[in-house]
Amino acid sequence: MSSLMSFFRRGPGRLTPAEAARRTADGTAVLLDVRESSEWHAGHAPDAVHPPLSRLAEGASLPASARGRQVMVICRLDNRSRRAARILADRGSQAVHVAGGMTAWAADGLPVRDRRGAAGTVA
Repeated sequence: MSSLMSFFRRGPGRLTPAEAARRTADGTAVLLDVRESSEWHAGHAPDAVHPPLSRLAEGASLPASARGRQVMVICRLDNRSRRAARILADRGSQAVHVAGGMTAWAADGLPVRDRRGAAGTVA
C-alpha cells in the first residue's frame, strides 16, 4: 500500500502546502478551497476546486471533479479546512487538510491566481 493511501486511511490528517501542490500537479488528489466566494475570487491555487464550507456543511455534494478522488482541503489558515475535512471524511471521502492554508501556500511561494488568472492575493 502506498504511503499516501495509509495516510488517508487514518482519517483527516494534514499535508504541507508543498505536498498538496505536488499531489495536485501529479493528479494524485484534488485540492478543494472551502473559503467563501470573495476570498476565492481574490486568490486561489490555480488547480483548486471551489466548494465553500458553508455549502458542504449544509450537505452539498462534492463537485463532480472531486467525487471518488482523494481530497486535500484548504482555507485561509486551518479552521475551516479541518472542519471540511472532517465533514467529508464522515461522508466517506478520503480527506486531509492543508496545514497553514492559503496563507502558508503563498508564503511558500506557490502560485496564487485571481478569478481572471492573474496574480492574486490571499484574502
